[in-house]
Amino acid sequence: MVRVAIDAMGGDHAPGEIVSGAVAALTALDDMHVTFVGRENAVREALKGLKYPEERVAVSHAEEIIQADDDPGLSIRRKKESSMVKALLMVRSGEADAFLSAGNTGALMAGGLLFLGRIRGINRPALLTPMPGFHGQPVLFLDVGANMDARPEQLLQYAFMGRIYAQQILGCSEPRVALLNVGIESNKGNNQVKKAFNLCQEHLPGFCGNIEGTEVFFNAADVVVCDGFVGNIFLKSSEGLSRTILGFFRQEIGTKLRYKLGAVLLKPVFHKLRHEIDDSGYGGAPLLGVNGLCIKCHGSTKARSIEQALLKQVHPFVQKNVAGKFQSAMGELPGRVQGGENDQAL
Repeated sequence: MVRVAIDAMGGDHAPGEIVSGAVAALTALDDMHVTFVGRENAVREALKGLKYPEERVAVSHAEEIIQADDDPGLSIRRKKESSMVKALLMVRSGEADAFLSAGNTGALMAGGLLFLGRIRGINRPALLTPMPGFHGQPVLFLDVGANMDARPEQLLQYAFMGRIYAQQILGCSEPRVALLNVGIESNKGNNQVKKAFNLCQEHLPGFCGNIEGTEVFFNAADVVVCDGFVGNIFLKSSEGLSRTILGFFRQEIGTKLRYKLGAVLLKPVFHKLRHEIDDSGYGGAPLLGVNGLCIKCHGSTKARSIEQALLKQVHPFVQKNVAGKFQSAMGELPGRVQGGENDQAL
């Protein structure tokens, strides 16, 4: 049984959309148990009218909520009765195998490190997100915001985790892993990326060199690695551009009759484009490198994203013991590129 602790109060549409999405996933699986952690009355109200296997649903009361504008480090320490902290503690105690939240991103990352700790051999965790691949399956992109100033050996660790994730979750037998850079040549980029290139070339199976941002969406690689500063900017720029394009089409199509007629003919194309760039397809971004699984969903996430995160990420990750495979892979690396025990968690 895959046991999931869900922060029912995190996100703009909590708890209703969170609860609805999780219930939808439960009806599709017969080996998952969900504990909603949050204000019990609100969660029970959200469950009303929904059909679900009651024996596989529990509610754990948590009075406090970590808000989106709360200080991450302070709130995760001080709000001990919050839904996020209580759900994370369930993973630490072994009551749950995974944790999911659409709440405060910084608090989730701080809590993941503070309460769960790092996998041996990992300096710092990374947030991974699937990006649309227009010539094949999604492209795994990490880090998208967990670690702003990654060292070269940490980029190598991210590459190993991304490679294993692609194998286990996407079913990609021989993933191609690339470093995001300003050019494809090995001598391009800053010192961080140049050193990471050499480390990946020496230690990483499937390393295919550097990739430019223009090639990310066209499946030139299965896994793309960068630090969290670059990755977060790339992710948000991509999201902003996709929304702008879709919004432009909506606005312009309504201005002229011939545009409306053309839109009728192109409707299948528009639907396909929207499907390709829909960020709810995999539901959320896993925080890789901590002991246990933490999934961060977008703050504005709706039920479909929660459902997909549980079906496509949480369930296979736990069943296939992907965290254990990370541990094994790190153990095969030389000590100089493994995480040190004296690295600070926060």
